[in-house]
Amino acid sequence: MAKSLVIVESPSKARTIKKYLGRDFRVEASSGHLIDLPSSKLGVDIQNDFKPNYTVIKGKTKYLENLKKASRDAEKVYLASDPDREGEAIAWHIANRLDLWDKVQRVLIHEITEAGIKDSMSRPLEINRDRFESQQARRILDRIVGYKVSPVLWKKVKKGLSAGRVQSVALRFVVEREREIENFKPREYWTLDALVKKNAVPDSEAFTASLHMFRGKKAKIENARQSEETVSAISGKDFVVGSIEKKERKRRPSPPFITSTLQQDSSKKNRFSVKKTMLVAQGLYEGVELGREGPVGLITYMRTDSVRASDNAVAEARSFISENYGGTYVPKRPNVFKVKKSAQDAHECIRPTFPSRHPDELRKFLTEDQYKLYSLIWKRFIASQMTPAVYDQTRADITAGEAVFRATGNVMKFPGFTAAYEEATEKEENAKTDTSSRKDEDKKLPELHEGDVLSLLKLDPKQHFTQPPPRYSESSLVKELEEKGIGRPSTYASILSTIQDRGYTERQKGRFVPTTLGCSVNDFLMEGFPGIMNEEFTAQMESDLDRVEEGEVHWVDLLRGFYEGFSKSVTRAEEEIEGRKVEIPTNIKCDKCEASMVIREGRYGEFLSCSGYPDCKNAKDFTRGEDGEIIVGKKTDPEICDDVECDKCGAPMVIKEGRYGQFLSCSRYPDCKNPKEFTRENGRIVIKHKEAPQIREDIKCEKCGKPMVVRRSRRGQFLGCSGYPKCRSTLNLDKDGNIVRKTTKAEKN
Repeated sequence: MAKSLVIVESPSKARTIKKYLGRDFRVEASSGHLIDLPSSKLGVDIQNDFKPNYTVIKGKTKYLENLKKASRDAEKVYLASDPDREGEAIAWHIANRLDLWDKVQRVLIHEITEAGIKDSMSRPLEINRDRFESQQARRILDRIVGYKVSPVLWKKVKKGLSAGRVQSVALRFVVEREREIENFKPREYWTLDALVKKNAVPDSEAFTASLHMFRGKKAKIENARQSEETVSAISGKDFVVGSIEKKERKRRPSPPFITSTLQQDSSKKNRFSVKKTMLVAQGLYEGVELGREGPVGLITYMRTDSVRASDNAVAEARSFISENYGGTYVPKRPNVFKVKKSAQDAHECIRPTFPSRHPDELRKFLTEDQYKLYSLIWKRFIASQMTPAVYDQTRADITAGEAVFRATGNVMKFPGFTAAYEEATEKEENAKTDTSSRKDEDKKLPELHEGDVLSLLKLDPKQHFTQPPPRYSESSLVKELEEKGIGRPSTYASILSTIQDRGYTERQKGRFVPTTLGCSVNDFLMEGFPGIMNEEFTAQMESDLDRVEEGEVHWVDLLRGFYEGFSKSVTRAEEEIEGRKVEIPTNIKCDKCEASMVIREGRYGEFLSCSGYPDCKNAKDFTRGEDGEIIVGKKTDPEICDDVECDKCGAPMVIKEGRYGQFLSCSRYPDCKNPKEFTRENGRIVIKHKEAPQIREDIKCEKCGKPMVVRRSRRGQFLGCSGYPKCRSTLNLDKDGNIVRKTTKAEKN
């Protein structure tokens, strides 16, 4: 009989850990949280120091009973749930509910390998009460905001709405960005490039120089007239090299991944949603079957904000680099990266557990998604311990009368870390390409000397207009949240899922667009609850929760300080703030009565409606363009679901609008016809699998004698002949499933 019990969250994690611990240990899984606040009521006694009323989560009693039974016979119980606040809460609730305090110890496993597990088991800890209370404070904060604000939204905006403390700030970012785009006024400007080549060298390559200075000032051309005047002033002038500056430039590698940077780079390079990135990473952390080796954890814990790596991992990476790239790619001393102030430095970065294991070595054991993500993590970590990339940079200023043109060149001298990994850029994401878009990265200039006279081949004036800021993608919204101190590594994915699940935002071409409902909710919350919508306040709350974890602030004091101002906002919002119509005015005129059209929420989403309704019932479908403009007409650009593949051909599925609402269709339609019903669960698209029809052997078809089957339509259940489509006989059913006989003409008479 096992002397010790080890409790983890997931069965897959349990299988991997069990492999290394031997017969003296029994490993069981809790399958996530077992205890939480009740789902049907507030569950917090605000007047009694915010005392929580915890209950067993519905459906989790059997897991709790299993752990209770297993713990009775164990001399020691090791709680090895994830090494973060949520994991600490799971551990605390299990110990408390099963009264294990006299024999329980906490184990923090950052990597699920033999060495990582044995090291963690040899250094058990006590459950960190401060960390648990930090999670408890966050949970109670979010519960209070949700339960107190949501009824106000029902009354003032629309029934059935809900609000969240952190998600509401994320919604604000999306709404404000959309309004920035809508209110953006393009500004005209011009550039002037000169295509030149060396006079003295007939076969020399032409190169481009851009206007830099004109008449002693930084060049600024605002319209066509100024452009023509500038070109006229330069025409006929000699182009002479005035000054040349050469220098060596180094570009250093980025630090290894933390949660937010992994989510951002995976979105740009792999086109993974934040949710998908975390699901795939979870599998890599908990263990992947590697043939005879069995399950092995391939990456360290994926919810972290620390860039620190263990000495052993760094040494293994440096050894791999030396053997596979050469000694010149290994810096004299290991690269060390600055840890931000709020980071939990007890954690490590996200890195491969075995840096010497190349992704191609493991490819046959991994799914395509696992391979892509493991490769990304491995390359980033290896690159982080390599030497800088080195460039020879040349800058030449060329005079032409009163103008100075500037040409720049960059030539890679030594690839350094770029031999292993090149960080994705925001420009790549916008262009949907993995080609490096760094300006002048590999642009070579001919050999130039001061006083060289150049031939002008072409003057190229170009008109441009300033562009509005882009809508947020998942990666750029995560970056914004992180930079503003909103949320923590464990919350980014749920924040993005929530603002979509509630219908406050939708995705167009991978970018967040606020719905009419989202705009109305945001505007009401901004007026009624300025505290929870204030980014500085929300960031300070995150900092205070960190201080609770550090033992610097008591969780009850934090909640008291918050609730005093929040309760006043609730009262004021209920009594003084006017309600909001769920509609947005537009400058589009109704083609029936000339009144203005407004955007409203309908059963199947947003639509254009005449503001004169109900006198005028004109309505139109619409979509939004790249710059936020409203385009009247059917939506033609279906949403691509990268996470859902067609089970017939493997192509991505897309969301389309049908007669009865949205459905999934293969992106290769009409070559592949495979429609599916779906639902959304925590931001993920989940296919509804059709159940086999219920055959009623006791009821025979009145036309052909075959048994009837229970079928469903949008009007409810009915009986259809099992001989369909040859026999189309049907019988109606009432809501209780009883047959409703059709009345014959004779019965009517």
